[in-house]
Amino acid sequence: MEIAEMKKSPVETSQASEKSAAQINVGDTERWASGIAGTALSLYGLKRRGLFGMALAALGGGLLYRGVSGNCQMYSALGIDTARKNGEGEKGVQQGILLTKNVIVRKPRQELFTFWRDFTNLPKFMRNLECVECKANGTSHWVAKGPLNSQLEWDAEIINEIPGELIAWQSLENADVRNAGSVHFTDNFGGETFVKVTMQYLPPAGRVGDAVAKIFGENPAEVLEENLLRFKQLMESGMAEEFASEDAVEVSGT
Repeated sequence: MEIAEMKKSPVETSQASEKSAAQINVGDTERWASGIAGTALSLYGLKRRGLFGMALAALGGGLLYRGVSGNCQMYSALGIDTARKNGEGEKGVQQGILLTKNVIVRKPRQELFTFWRDFTNLPKFMRNLECVECKANGTSHWVAKGPLNSQLEWDAEIINEIPGELIAWQSLENADVRNAGSVHFTDNFGGETFVKVTMQYLPPAGRVGDAVAKIFGENPAEVLEENLLRFKQLMESGMAEEFASEDAVEVSGT
């Protein structure tokens, strides 16, 4: 399993030069959404290949650059600055924490996609999650474990979905910790599936380490890696099918 390096961006303060501040014209929310969408689109384009795939990968690369750099050339041309509009141009810019991990699972791609797409299954292998409730309007409510038996909660929505291949989601307003994520499933050799997960967390300014630690502990990258290993073990051992059977029995018995 590949271990990707955790990228933690420093908070740029008001002491930064005016030139650097002027280059950042994209607000925090747009930046992390662009990063997640760009990563997913690039992976999908590379998989498709051909001219269309190359075009999608290029578009994804542009979105990824927009998220990482905080600069949009079109915004510059039009004089738009959503970073300064939100007070970020004066008080500083925060990218939060971006994590990427992958694992190979010896199960068919569609089976893995179906299990993950039901977000209520995520706490079965993500130790930081207590529960996820899927709502009728298409959103979901997430409850994560915090320190001293506390809880962190947020609502999320799916922002991109390709059946059998890609799921991308992001938190809604008033989240305790703003976050977004995507999981991409690609066929591998011998019926295996290559699973790539990207997560981004954007806590309020000045609380990056504290807020993320509440969910993941001291090493977010290590916890994400452990979660993916548990997902691999769960699916390959057949325990996921047992969970599904138990849920069916519980529903029929109520």
